Amino acid sequence: MNSNLTLCATISDRITNTPQKRITFAEYMDTVLYHPEHGYYSSKAVNIGFKGGDFFTSASLGADFGELLAEQFVQMWEILGKPKPFSLVEMGAGQGLLALHILNYYQLNYPDFLTVLDYVIVEKSPELQQEQQQRLQNFSVRWCNLEEIPSNSITGCFFSNELVDALPVHQFILQAGELREIYVTSPFFVEKDENYLLLEGEFGEVIGETSTPHLKKYFDLINIDLSVNVYPDGYRSEINLAALDWLSIVADRLQRGYVVTVDYGYPAHRYYNPRRSQGTLQCYYQHRYHNNPYINIGRQDITAHIDFSALELWGEQCDLTKVGFTQQGLFLMALGLGERIASLSDQDIAIAQLLARRESLHKLIDPTGLGGFGVLVQSKGLPDHENYQPLKGLIVPK
Repeated sequence: MNSNLTLCATISDRITNTPQKRITFAEYMDTVLYHPEHGYYSSKAVNIGFKGGDFFTSASLGADFGELLAEQFVQMWEILGKPKPFSLVEMGAGQGLLALHILNYYQLNYPDFLTVLDYVIVEKSPELQQEQQQRLQNFSVRWCNLEEIPSNSITGCFFSNELVDALPVHQFILQAGELREIYVTSPFFVEKDENYLLLEGEFGEVIGETSTPHLKKYFDLINIDLSVNVYPDGYRSEINLAALDWLSIVADRLQRGYVVTVDYGYPAHRYYNPRRSQGTLQCYYQHRYHNNPYINIGRQDITAHIDFSALELWGEQCDLTKVGFTQQGLFLMALGLGERIASLSDQDIAIAQLLARRESLHKLIDPTGLGGFGVLVQSKGLPDHENYQPLKGLIVPK
């Protein structure tokens, strides 16, 4: 088992010191990913990219994703009346590649816009923040926590790429039609009865009552009834309450502008399809994925698909209006990626380089991969949608 033993001991101590000798899976996931010293995202364990990485993102494929996003942000600035400053708040900036591509593009193509741009990065990981600061040292960028941004202070756009999928989730299971929660425990504290699910190394799972009434309220929000008999006994999935908390804070900080969320996920009726009976939790380790979060502790990424319906419906309760929802492939094509692909044949570059670039561009729009990611755009403080120009990225390509 390639786990961080210090982190395992920390989790064991936390379990030992709780009255019922168990913690929610959300608390476990938060600890293994975000512990300030030993968590996956807080240590040197995180590895993004193709060579020896655990996973790659759209920004890993080159500058195109960032440059096309940059075009969309300029149009947003124009729709808002060219405010000074215009704040771009990137939440969860990884290695800083996306920010670098966006800012380089503005420096070359929109130098006037760059003078009014307030680029803000919200990053929990000290390790990643240090890498970002090194990579972006030639640009004016500031770092802060989301909570540090004053209420109702941002005019511009909050955006994230593959952030929400890594927020800690609660896991649940249906027993006799009743919603029950899955907890993480130590094998020392549990008898192996029908409520004991899994043992892997130092940790196991046990079923209990729900830890918060918000879990049941979540399904009221998304209009899903788990009590109907189409759901099999033992049906298991996730609930991302942290995503709702995150969106509440973002909406509170935004005075006027947009929220753009790019990630992999489904609308609620597909997420909680009765046939998807084991949920969407995935772990990534050296470009291999599996569904066991109790190995490689602190050394692997853990993610779950996001429920876009929940973000949309909760956003409405936070004064966010849905502007549109589309797939990443369609979004990028509408912003000009098709023209970039077509222009490759006119470029005087080596055939190997041309083929590599073409492959990267096609990966961005592949509907079975990155191109199938969802892009949710929400707004706040804008006039009636009929009275202003539609966003380029949401216009369906003809």
